[in-house]
Amino acid sequence: MTSTTLPLSNNRVAHYVEQGHGEPLVLIHGVGMQAGAWYPQMSELSRDFRVIAVDMPGHGASTALDANAGLQQFVAWAIEFIEALNAGPVNLAGHSMGSLIAAGVAVTRPDLVKRVAVLNGVYRRTGEARDAVLQRAAELRSGTIDIETPLKRWFNAEEAQQVAAQRVEAWLKSVDLAGYATAYTAFARGDEVYADGWHSIACPALVLTGSDDPNSTPEMARQMAEAAHQGRAVVIDNERHMVNLTAPEAVNRALRAWLDTEPLAETLKSEV
Repeated sequence: MTSTTLPLSNNRVAHYVEQGHGEPLVLIHGVGMQAGAWYPQMSELSRDFRVIAVDMPGHGASTALDANAGLQQFVAWAIEFIEALNAGPVNLAGHSMGSLIAAGVAVTRPDLVKRVAVLNGVYRRTGEARDAVLQRAAELRSGTIDIETPLKRWFNAEEAQQVAAQRVEAWLKSVDLAGYATAYTAFARGDEVYADGWHSIACPALVLTGSDDPNSTPEMARQMAEAAHQGRAVVIDNERHMVNLTAPEAVNRALRAWLDTEPLAETLKSEV
């Protein structure tokens, strides 16, 4: 595995790790995490693909965006990063906040995306759910970080899940609080920004979540998949928000099936 710092505009950098060779697969993690949060996918998928896991702005070793950056600015950052890779259209997957970014890129720059995958994404939250995430965003901006609550929400008491929980806890404790707050605020306000654009996504689109994820619900996944031209919803039973860590075999199988899906020709889209 190699670690690279890629210069971007305005004296910013994007840090990423990569492993393997072949068709590029770019992975964008969720709020509070870092590129290493994709370790089960990098290990497996790098056998056949060039897997590139990038630190989101303000996370890991990537430069933060302006404190008032919204989802559109995170999408613009991802577009610049993909263009700077100079690898042609990429397979693009995101988890949680990363999935909002991935979908935004697929909507606004379809020429850069061969396939898109959304893991534990959000789509048109209820008013109550939106108020709850906005409250958490406000707490982060005030300098308060609650690690225990999300850990209890994301993981059960099984030993394997607690091993993953310990890694997540370490990432949350090491994240830059200002960068975390900026990204979380964009996440809290971002569930409808590109929602209408799902109807324009023509490439193969995987939308995956856990059956027990109360915020990235199976119904949201089905709605996104149904809106896309070539969408497929996958719901993994008895799993929660960090499904790529707690059910890596199932997630990797779904990702491989998605990566094996050929984009439909323009003339065939109406038949899907």
